[in-house]
Amino acid sequence: MITKERLDPDKIVDTALAFADAEGLAAISFRKLAAQHDVTPMALYRHFKDKDDLHAALADRLIANVVLPEPTDEPWDRQLHALLTAFVNALRAHPRLADLTLPRILVAEPGLAMAERALELLVKGGFSVDDAAEVGRQSFCSLIALVTTDPIVREVNDPEAREASIRRKRAGLGALSPERYPLITAAADSLICSSSQERYYEVGIDLVVAGIRGVVA
Repeated sequence: MITKERLDPDKIVDTALAFADAEGLAAISFRKLAAQHDVTPMALYRHFKDKDDLHAALADRLIANVVLPEPTDEPWDRQLHALLTAFVNALRAHPRLADLTLPRILVAEPGLAMAERALELLVKGGFSVDDAAEVGRQSFCSLIALVTTDPIVREVNDPEAREASIRRKRAGLGALSPERYPLITAAADSLICSSSQERYYEVGIDLVVAGIRGVVA
């Protein structure tokens, strides 16, 4: 039996992350975590008062994994692109938990540092402080959605079941009339699942930054 002193909250978070990555957020329970660490569920309550507290710790871990780029002499939008890419990269490691991060950005210290840097760049780009706050909030929301709606992540984990699901979707679009829907049928494979996950994220981040430039213009 692991004693109170040996029950490391960081290791509990590690285990919870593994459960969520494999089965989703709903797979995390104090009972399963306790069994994994050979303790009673009550032992976990010494570190996390409830499931919401544990979820906050998971979100904080993701945000802490954001590697903020150092300031450079590049234009503000290029630096912002690098910052947003760093945020997305951290979320991609645990996409099923990306939704948890938004309410923690302005609570966790790493999130505050990231938000301050983003606001600084937006103000440098010509936004007022209030407009920078709104643009920043919506940009982070958009990128969280980009991760949670990743077509590859949204498919089931089992490779055979994933391939079967993609085949069914491909068959559905393949049954459409190319005369009536020429572009949909031509782009069927890309519409069903992006041919490149890297390209999927590159386009998503580029669109957000391009939109920000368009708003300030």
